[in-house]
Amino acid sequence: MTDFLVTVAIPTLAADGRLQECVEALALQTHRDFEVIVVDNSGQDLARRNGTAPGAQIIENATNLGFGAAVNQAFQASHSPYLAVLNDDSVAHPEWLAALVGALEQRSDAGMCASQVRLFGEAGLDSAGMLVARDGSSKQRGHGRLPGDFPVAEEALFPSGSAAMYRRTMLEEVGGFDDTFFLYCEDTDLGLRARWAGWKCLYAPQAVVEHHYSHSAGRASPIKAYYVERNRLFVLVKNFPFRMLIASPFAALARYSWHLWYGLQGRGSAARFRAEGHAGLRMLWYVIRAHAAVLRHGPRLWRQRLEIRARARITPAVFRRLIRSHSISLRRMASL
Repeated sequence: MTDFLVTVAIPTLAADGRLQECVEALALQTHRDFEVIVVDNSGQDLARRNGTAPGAQIIENATNLGFGAAVNQAFQASHSPYLAVLNDDSVAHPEWLAALVGALEQRSDAGMCASQVRLFGEAGLDSAGMLVARDGSSKQRGHGRLPGDFPVAEEALFPSGSAAMYRRTMLEEVGGFDDTFFLYCEDTDLGLRARWAGWKCLYAPQAVVEHHYSHSAGRASPIKAYYVERNRLFVLVKNFPFRMLIASPFAALARYSWHLWYGLQGRGSAARFRAEGHAGLRMLWYVIRAHAAVLRHGPRLWRQRLEIRARARITPAVFRRLIRSHSISLRRMASL
């Protein structure tokens, strides 16, 4: 088996022309020591049948296992020191892999690297790393701002899973993505677990990717509303220090209030949810379902929390300072 420096994992559900565009862009990378593994979650072998993954190794799943599980499959099928993760609706610029590898090669304490992810065909950013709010919500750093606002290489909290690179040794230590998240926030959970284990994250502004934002699940779809809320709670229980965990319900209430405020003004995710034909009361139902799911998964989540603390290399006080230095306000979360 040929060993590569980098494995690029691309989970896909639609396996359509966007996937082909993504894979073909990788063929233009200046860094050549890599392989591409497409994990087809369509259950219909669409990537192979449609011919939308030219030159890539394809792993076929009978059902949709979710984003994190698909990336884990690619990781287990590879031997590369670095795993790059790319959404199937993303187009990497030619220097993308070279910039990510170059950043991690210079810092042995860095286990993650964030790309400069731009909104496809627009002037603004999708992400330059990620931020976390006091209730466990996460959002892309710099979303909607200009790329020039984030021009320098620096430390970030953790990368967006839409276009990231991870060190194999870090993934082996912290356990990779949590399969049970299924969709959304799995990059938040992995990033925070890695932070507890003492790993740093870098932001590489030269690693440019253009992303068709929320191509698969929509910008404000019911499935997104449920999984974002449920997985926010999973992140809290697993990763937040006890003091922050106790305070998080009050923070969540504040965010819900801001969602209501901006929704009445026709702004923010709550307004987009209603604009796409979903009744406002359905949002409340998804919140209730999400909290019920946490109760069902409570014992497992608590065991995972204890495992994270057992291998922690930083204290809760350091973690709190880390979150404060890479935080987003609850009002800002609701307005985006």
